[in-house]
Amino acid sequence: AKRAFKIGSDWRTMDASVRGELLNRLADLIERDREQLAAIETLDNGKPYGDSFNVDLTLVIKCFRYYAGYCDKLHGKTIPIDGPFMCFTRHEPIGIVGQITPWNFPLLMVAWKLAPALCCGNCVVLKPAEQTPLSALHIASLVREAGFPPGVVNIVPGFGPKAGAAISEHMDIDKVAFTGSTKVGQMILQAAGRSNCKNVTLELGGKSPCIVFADADIDEAVEIAHHAIFFNQGQCCAAGSRTYVQDEIYDEFVRKSVARAKTRSTGDPMQRGTEHGPQVNEMQFKKVLSMIQQGVKEGAKLQCGGKRWGNQGYFIEPTVLSDVPDDNICAREEIFGPVQTIIRFRTVEEVVERANDSVYGLASAVLTHDLDIALKMSQQLRAGSVWVNCYDIFAAQAPFGGFKQSGTGRELGEYGLQQYSEVKTVTIRVSSKNS
Repeated sequence: AKRAFKIGSDWRTMDASVRGELLNRLADLIERDREQLAAIETLDNGKPYGDSFNVDLTLVIKCFRYYAGYCDKLHGKTIPIDGPFMCFTRHEPIGIVGQITPWNFPLLMVAWKLAPALCCGNCVVLKPAEQTPLSALHIASLVREAGFPPGVVNIVPGFGPKAGAAISEHMDIDKVAFTGSTKVGQMILQAAGRSNCKNVTLELGGKSPCIVFADADIDEAVEIAHHAIFFNQGQCCAAGSRTYVQDEIYDEFVRKSVARAKTRSTGDPMQRGTEHGPQVNEMQFKKVLSMIQQGVKEGAKLQCGGKRWGNQGYFIEPTVLSDVPDDNICAREEIFGPVQTIIRFRTVEEVVERANDSVYGLASAVLTHDLDIALKMSQQLRAGSVWVNCYDIFAAQAPFGGFKQSGTGRELGEYGLQQYSEVKTVTIRVSSKNS
């Protein structure tokens, strides 16, 4: 990576438009291998093949193409300062970027990190999650096939305490971008500070509220809230894991949510029509079941699920809890599993305060036909994303990131490029200056 980023190297002297051609070529190769990559994701992670192929790979390809188009559109400004000077800014790559990706969306998170970093001209050392390294390794072969110079992209599998820590502490790495738990994110911040004060971008945990008002279309709201928590077996940082429902429709909403959870198609993730696969591994499987049991002990009412599905694999039945107190473990802590907690509320003011009463602030949703409520909630919720009458709407053009302990910085969109470039100010004395 140091050789590839050296002044005068093929990568540093490459035209920005050519960087864009390489990123587009990489997107072409991913599209060519789409079926294989989707199968790798499902075999490695357990998510349904339909989701891997139709959701994850679609977003991956769009992400690389979006940033391919941005490569020759990054530029500074000319600034009219006082005196006989010409002043302008340059947007330059940060240098060598360390990236650490999670196991829940292995390939998509590689795209979210790799594409903007390369767009800005950085070199990358990327560590995929030890649970799901295979798709990143396939991407490494495609990077070579696309024609990127040697050393520009380096995929380094390994365990977090060793490989991840080495990236966070290394004196020759100029930036770290991490997606994962808040606990590990705090460790990375500390390591970055102890070493060379690295630039750090973090996308961390969440306990996102999905707020359903009484005027919402209840059947539509049930489906949106169902998708918000059960997609990817609940293993989403932005999962709608606190479902707040207004008192007038609460009982009906619970009944319909239970009915929908019971019809969720669970089974072999490689089979067509499967909605719900296994948790990623035994550790996550045991953690989720333990938290469900603790939540029931603390007063939540188990409406359905709560136990293993079948007799092999790490499948957990889609679980619905009702009458969940605000201080219940399932309402406070990130479960990262298929557990819908349905919480009653009465007024707008009350639900804003309760929804914001969390150390997290990654995402949120408001389901209502009242435009005034939608606008008020979108202003008052302390979260990086607010979805109105929808959930999990991601696009390469729109930034994503969190408030509070859900992270620092933003990924995707034009905002995502700011995380991967340095602004240099150049001031030149001139013999004369004219407006």
